[in-house]
Amino acid sequence: MTLSGNSPKILVTGGAGFIGSHTVVSLVNAGFEPVIIDDFSNSERSALDGLRAILGRDVTCYAVNCNDADIMADIFRKEAPIGVIHFAANKAVGESVAKPLKYYRNNLDPLLLLLELMPQYSVQNFVFSSSCTVYGQPEHLPVTEETPRLPAQSPYGNTKAIGEDIIRDAVTAQIPVKALALRYFNPIGAHPSAEIGELPLGVPANLVPFITQTAAGIRPSLTVYGDDYNTPDGTCVRDYIDVVDLADAHVQALKKLIEAPEGASYDVINIGTGRGETVLNVIKTFEEATGVNVNYVIGPRRAGDVEQVYADVTKANRVLEWSARRSLAESLRDAWNWQKKLMK
Repeated sequence: MTLSGNSPKILVTGGAGFIGSHTVVSLVNAGFEPVIIDDFSNSERSALDGLRAILGRDVTCYAVNCNDADIMADIFRKEAPIGVIHFAANKAVGESVAKPLKYYRNNLDPLLLLLELMPQYSVQNFVFSSSCTVYGQPEHLPVTEETPRLPAQSPYGNTKAIGEDIIRDAVTAQIPVKALALRYFNPIGAHPSAEIGELPLGVPANLVPFITQTAAGIRPSLTVYGDDYNTPDGTCVRDYIDVVDLADAHVQALKKLIEAPEGASYDVINIGTGRGETVLNVIKTFEEATGVNVNYVIGPRRAGDVEQVYADVTKANRVLEWSARRSLAESLRDAWNWQKKLMK
């Protein structure tokens, strides 16, 4: 796709978050002009400093809640975007179980608003941040896009499934939106510059930040939940996708939507590596890649954990002409460099 004239603007909700900030970099590299919308309830303003260091300039950012209809309408009117990438959402599985109404309101109301505003301002291209959580514990591996969705294990996971259904039903009703929902697996890593990365607020809920914080001495030890699963070493298996590769997938999705014929359309695509890695192998690979030992203990299984899930990425390779490039070791090395930067 050739971009000409002024760089086309793309609204990026949650653009200061982990995946959003890396996607902002990929958008600029691809010739787009990202416009961040982020209320910083689940991110840090320091991400904007990191983006400035990488890009050599500021990125437009509205520090507002993307559920405010008047403000969002003003942004659409002022910026005249050609597309939206929607990341903004609460994402802590445990918190969603304790506060389900917060998750249903915060994760679904902005989606409804965006789908209402986009046709009003003739914006057609929409990339939705979905998740492999919609698959639950699949009967067959690897997971394809045709794998049946199972009842969600948490309100967070349910908001992703409901979000997909909302978009599908809107498109079925011929709302003039071309949409792709990207079901991604487990994002890890950081930008190679160590200027942006994952900033978990409080105790990390994800494996890799817990590994890096334990290696850094911030956490006394890492608990591996269960070593008696039916997997190569007894620990859970996940598909770990580098955040830079994931960001590039969003840009590819956007390009494909722009190229697609006019008219309502919707599809879902898995974004992963196609490889499953055990928890213990991730720890071992981290130690080999960084030369730093990780103090870990084996604990009991954790309720709600899926034994193993990894993606079939054939559709992403074919439809998006995209594939993951970065190795697990590279991702973990970048995550460690980011952790060291945070400690300075």
